Amino acid sequence: MERPKMAELESLETAAEHERILREIESTDTACIGPTLRSVYDGEEHGRFMEKLEARIRNHDREIEKMCNFHYQGFVDSITELLKVRGEAQKLKNQVTDTNRKLQNEGKELLLAMEELRQCRLQQRNISATVDKLTLCLPVLEMYSKLREQMKSKRHYPALKTLEHLEHTFLPQVSHYRFCKVMVDNIPRLREEIKELSMSDLKDFLESIRKHSDKIGETAMKQDCRFNQWKIIARIFFSLLLSPNVQAQQQRNLDNIVSQQPRISGGKKSKKEFSASSELEVKNTSPMSEQDSGILDVEDEDEEEEVPGAQDLVDFSPVYRCLHIYSVLGARETFESYYRKQRRKQARLVLQPPSNMHETLDGYRKYFNQIVGFFVVEDHILHTTQGLVTRAYIDELWEMALSKTIAALRTHSSYCSDPSLVLDLKNLIVLFADTLQGYGFPVNQLFDMLLEIQDQYSETLLKKWAGVFRNILDSDNYSPIPVSNEEVYRKIVGQFPFQDAELEKQPFPKKFPFSEFVPKVYSQIKEFIYACLKFSEDLHLSSTEVDDMIRKSTNLLLTRTLSNCLQNVIKRKNVGLTELVQIIINTTHLEKSCKFLEEFITNITNVLPETVHTTKLYGTTTFKDARHAAEEEIYTNLNQKIDQFLQLADYDWMALEPGSRASDYLVDLIGFLRSTFAVFTHLPGKVAQTACMSACKHLSTSLLQLLLEAEVRQLTLGALHQFNLDVEECEQFARSGPVPGFQGDTLQLAFIDLRQLLDLFIQWDWSTYLADYGQPTCKYLRVNPTTALILLEKISRVMRDTSRKNNVFAQFRKNERDKQKLIDTVAKQLRGLINSHHS
Repeated sequence: MERPKMAELESLETAAEHERILREIESTDTACIGPTLRSVYDGEEHGRFMEKLEARIRNHDREIEKMCNFHYQGFVDSITELLKVRGEAQKLKNQVTDTNRKLQNEGKELLLAMEELRQCRLQQRNISATVDKLTLCLPVLEMYSKLREQMKSKRHYPALKTLEHLEHTFLPQVSHYRFCKVMVDNIPRLREEIKELSMSDLKDFLESIRKHSDKIGETAMKQDCRFNQWKIIARIFFSLLLSPNVQAQQQRNLDNIVSQQPRISGGKKSKKEFSASSELEVKNTSPMSEQDSGILDVEDEDEEEEVPGAQDLVDFSPVYRCLHIYSVLGARETFESYYRKQRRKQARLVLQPPSNMHETLDGYRKYFNQIVGFFVVEDHILHTTQGLVTRAYIDELWEMALSKTIAALRTHSSYCSDPSLVLDLKNLIVLFADTLQGYGFPVNQLFDMLLEIQDQYSETLLKKWAGVFRNILDSDNYSPIPVSNEEVYRKIVGQFPFQDAELEKQPFPKKFPFSEFVPKVYSQIKEFIYACLKFSEDLHLSSTEVDDMIRKSTNLLLTRTLSNCLQNVIKRKNVGLTELVQIIINTTHLEKSCKFLEEFITNITNVLPETVHTTKLYGTTTFKDARHAAEEEIYTNLNQKIDQFLQLADYDWMALEPGSRASDYLVDLIGFLRSTFAVFTHLPGKVAQTACMSACKHLSTSLLQLLLEAEVRQLTLGALHQFNLDVEECEQFARSGPVPGFQGDTLQLAFIDLRQLLDLFIQWDWSTYLADYGQPTCKYLRVNPTTALILLEKISRVMRDTSRKNNVFAQFRKNERDKQKLIDTVAKQLRGLINSHHS
């Protein structure tokens, strides 16, 4: 029973479920019925469901049939009414169709007119819209066209401004157009192109000013030169007023300035005026021409026309344009770095001197012009731009330039051996320094270096004047200057400060005591002083410093150059006694002229000699040394002449009897000495006396040496008597007073040694000699025992030879034996004196 109950329960549940599904199908939208049907098919009772469904359909069909039957009469009535309306509707349709046809026929023209009107209105709207759009687009296109034109004409800064307006003002208004998008895409490229083109112009500018720096510097230095010219003329004018004694030389300096410097007019603007008036404007309206290369072509102008200023030669607009362009593009630092780097490289090239710069002044001038041109450009850039170059940057460049320039000048100036070139170089350096100082650059180191070059200049002057002095001394005839008339006399006195009242009273013709080299040397010393003075000009030295420099250089000229030249002349082999005497006279007068040289230096420097630390001239010492050297040379020459005469001596030392007079060579020697000492009339007294005494002493010593020569082994008394005659001739010469000023028998004392020696042997007064030897009152005080022994031995040898001969032919005579014994005794005693003296 349970199973049937369970089946019945399941059947009831299935039926209830099917009922629910049918209700869902009836009430649910057709699109959502799928899940409901899915639940039927998922179960196992779909057959029963289909039955259920069929039953429900039949129920609904019956309901529909009932409803239709209920409303059928109304339906029939409605159909009948519709059939009636259909005829009327057809009539109405035919009327409407006919009316429409008539209306269409009548309104065809109107439609055509309306269509034309519509098209016109459409065109009008399109034209108006086109005009509006073109109104917006045309400025863009015009600006773009202007941009291309400016770039084509290389007006880069205006092009950049146009590009900025185009990008920020015009293009945003028409940004939806395709051509505008193309323009927007091209703007970075155009901006970079402008940047590159402006940099290219800057490179051309830098290259151009590098090539033309010398021309820029030449113009700047020429302007400064004209200013210095007037300063020099003014200084010479005032010096002419203050120092009338140096008018001639200053006039010569003025003539040199006027003749050497070109006549130039001042530049169009001074440096400061130009800096103040320079503006940072860029010429936007004019296309770039050849001026943009940096240098304007300047034709050669007549001397009367104005010389263009250095700034007038340079068009700086490429720098300004490029600076503005990079500033606008936000790359100013890049531009500044590039500009400074390139200019620093150019500075190193400019500061590299050519290897042959020292050969000509033009080499130095071109070198200086390039440096000046470089810094003139940099100074102008400093004052006309804001921050492109700074004072610190320029000062750094100048420090580098100053050190390299000074090093180059030290090296190359050391090769200069021509004082004129050194002087011209100094003037060029001064002009170079003054020019750059005018632009605010410190140049003290250049003037310090000029003081170093001054030492070299002095050395070159000394070398030059050494040659001048040599030529003067070599060409001099060493004879007193003859004067035939008053004009010649005054001319020489004008050249050399000489005053002699006695000489002025003498009638013409007459002679100066000195030779021609005295006024010539004096004039050349003054010329040397002038040359030293020239170098000191424009060095910003005080009068005391100039005076000290001139005096030191003059002292070197006197103590070294002139002294060496005089010494060389004095020491020459072929110089004669007459020349030496004249040299002594000349140096005496030159020594006296030193005070006039002092006055001359004082006149041109306006520094009094008594000023503290003033250097004194050493000319007196120089001429004294030269005179002493000449005196010594006179003494030496006299002695050499005496020796030459003595070489002619031909004594017969074995002569038994003397001659009747003095030897011929000695007579000639005495005659030579008399004529020589007669020339000494213009020498200072002591010089002549010393020369005479020296000659006599040398003659006496040389004669004694003849007696004592080792080659003369034997000597007869007859030869000794002949020798005595020669000595008496010498004594007679000494007594005659060949040179005035000797007191009593002073000159004869030169022969006292010979006289006492000869008297001892001729008088054979050995007892007196031996007895009084060593006493102050000894008669033969000047006879040396050694000398006496040597001479005695020579006489003894003669007697021994004679004794040997006599032993062969006859008996040895008693008196000869006694004399020989006496000689031996005397010789023994002399040896004893010699030994006691040595002990």
